[in-house]
Amino acid sequence: MSEAYGHLHASIRSVADDSAELRIRRIRTDRWVSYARAESALAAMEDLLNFPKRTRMPNLLLVGPTNNGKTMIVEKFRRAHPSTPASQTESGAAHVPVLRVQMPAGPDEPRFFGAVLDELGYPHMLTDRITKRQDGALRMMRETQVRVFVIDEVHNILSGSRLQQRRLLNLLRWLGNELQISLVAVGTAEALHAVQSDDQLANRFEPVGLPPWRAGSEYEQLLSTLEAVLPLRLPSDLAEPEIAHKILGMAEGILGEIVSIVVRAAVRAVSSGAETITTDLIDQTGFIAPSQRRRVAV
Repeated sequence: MSEAYGHLHASIRSVADDSAELRIRRIRTDRWVSYARAESALAAMEDLLNFPKRTRMPNLLLVGPTNNGKTMIVEKFRRAHPSTPASQTESGAAHVPVLRVQMPAGPDEPRFFGAVLDELGYPHMLTDRITKRQDGALRMMRETQVRVFVIDEVHNILSGSRLQQRRLLNLLRWLGNELQISLVAVGTAEALHAVQSDDQLANRFEPVGLPPWRAGSEYEQLLSTLEAVLPLRLPSDLAEPEIAHKILGMAEGILGEIVSIVVRAAVRAVSSGAETITTDLIDQTGFIAPSQRRRVAV
């Protein structure tokens, strides 16, 4: 029957003949869904990777609401440029073209450099002095030939004291200068405010925004792409106005919520035997909008 599933991407059609259990597992698996803003952000990071070393390197600030696709974009970029193991390099040191770390929730310099060392697999002690961690991190980043340094959740800087915030912002600027590498800071609108509070950093980071989604052709294309990779045996026509508007409103324009609604509905469509997503079926999933979750009675 696989040739009959014209609403599905060619690579998914054979999956539609699988059992309900296998299809539900497939539906719940993380997947990359391409869309224009994501491809633009990836292209901008690709330019950074290929940029020649100079005293003042270009940087990006990828900014948008929580759960709106930022981390998935930088992870897609990192996986496109995997590390080369030490056993396969002439220098005997691994090559890590894209290094990604998360700004610690309790931001300070020791924790930040500890996160860098952990990601690079360099042993260190929690009791090590800051200078030892800093020297080790810089040495490892040079040896592994890091070219783009991604700092996710950079808005965590704001949970520190004013002094810690200033020191960490200065540290980011210093790292780029010292190593002559490009930085990609990733965070919410608060991250933009933090970076823009430092005139020198504000001039060095080009903001790339991922705002909430709105109704329009790009949103409709996103829904059509999602539908094409979910192995339901009947078309759902998610881009049709009624169902598209319902999903967007419930998700409050947040990409991760849009995907969650569609995935939950697709699972229900398989388990119930409906094999298609409808507005009634979406209601049956019990999805709660992000702004309503704190108000749920317990």
